[in-house]
Amino acid sequence: MKRPTRVPGGGILHRAAQANRISRCAGSSWTNGFSTAVAAPPANDRTLSPVHVGVVGLGYVGLPLAVAFAEAGLRVTGLDTDPARVAGIASGRSHVGDIPDDRLGATSARFVATTRPSDLAVADAILICVPTPLTPEREPDLGPLLAAGRVVAGQLRAGQLVVLESTTYPGTTRDQLLPLFEAGGLRVGTDVHLAYSPERVDPGRTDHTLRSTPKVVGGVTAGCAEAARELYARVCDEVVVVSSPEAAELAKLLENVFRSVNIALVNELALLCDRMGIDVWEVVDAAATKPYGFMRFDPGPGMGGHCIPVDPFYLSWRARSFDMTTEFVELAGKVNQQMPHHVVERVQRSLNDVGLAVRGARIALLGVAYKAGTSDTRESPALKIIRLLRELGADLRYHDPLVPTVEGLESSAFPAVLDEIDLAVLVTAQPGIDVDVTIARAPRLLDLRGVTRGHDADHVERL
Repeated sequence: MKRPTRVPGGGILHRAAQANRISRCAGSSWTNGFSTAVAAPPANDRTLSPVHVGVVGLGYVGLPLAVAFAEAGLRVTGLDTDPARVAGIASGRSHVGDIPDDRLGATSARFVATTRPSDLAVADAILICVPTPLTPEREPDLGPLLAAGRVVAGQLRAGQLVVLESTTYPGTTRDQLLPLFEAGGLRVGTDVHLAYSPERVDPGRTDHTLRSTPKVVGGVTAGCAEAARELYARVCDEVVVVSSPEAAELAKLLENVFRSVNIALVNELALLCDRMGIDVWEVVDAAATKPYGFMRFDPGPGMGGHCIPVDPFYLSWRARSFDMTTEFVELAGKVNQQMPHHVVERVQRSLNDVGLAVRGARIALLGVAYKAGTSDTRESPALKIIRLLRELGADLRYHDPLVPTVEGLESSAFPAVLDEIDLAVLVTAQPGIDVDVTIARAPRLLDLRGVTRGHDADHVERL
């Protein structure tokens, strides 16, 4: 079996060809597509070094990539369908928490954002960083990815490198993008390069950055993989080359399924500990003292964010086309999706202990983002908790220093949010939420994150 090649960062690519760049008509939507022919550079220029990078999608993945390449001295064109987002970038305002305004502003001489797909024609390498959500039936929705692919296909010219970064199921790069790109007559591996390199962004994290996190790449051909490796070596200290796009696609899913399964395991243990009257946090703390054969995962109110609640469904959907059911993976998803219901049950029990019903109870939720240190509420368990408590008639308020509005509510100031309430529920331990003040001011507190460990108080309960 071929082993992944671990390649240290470095290595200077050849200078890219500047000739035969012909501008094409602009469009306002990725779904339009473009097919106007563009003169190709000479064949001997097709493997030259990228000096101009295009990034399709300027969200939490695309914007940091664009900034990183601009900081490395490359010219960058970023394409996004949201005019407000593009205007904000042009004025130096970042919409991504990991990229402060001053860092974005420092790249203005090399990084230009646009809504015109034709501006990608000048790029030597194009990185696709668009969402890959689920349909209402919890199946892969490749709509944004295919729309972006059609836009790139409309601008494609010989000598370019295209890399997909969006998380997806194994086979997407080869089965979906390759036919799009070859429909115009160019051949992948001969005229253009195509590769997959999964994003590894963890919003709010500062100890592992794009530079320090190893970058996995898999090319349709060995030449495609090498082109992608050399590009990413500009901004990553280590590039890990695998044998194919499929291996890279599945590696990304494995990373997130691993977390989903282990979070489900400890969440199920929390349910059992609740029935047995055992402190799950004490159990996890004790198990974590083992220096080998154990990796710590903490229980919580459920999963959230851009990857872990979504990616397992991409894997299980793809597995069904091979006559296989990923029962372990799907069971983990069910356990994690039920945790908000368990939280609401705990809220009911806590209020019942003091003779109160949920209907009419004044409940303050502390932290509504899916994890601490971010403003991201995508798939946050807090959203489901809010909806369930509303259905039961609770009088809700919340505080989150990074999320000004959610579900029709506005964030209340801390600690005033704790005044005249019946119960506080700490959903996400955001910076700025003082645990000691919360314990002192809340008449009852349900801690879903275990941050009150070490505080003995009769009115404090933990998941």
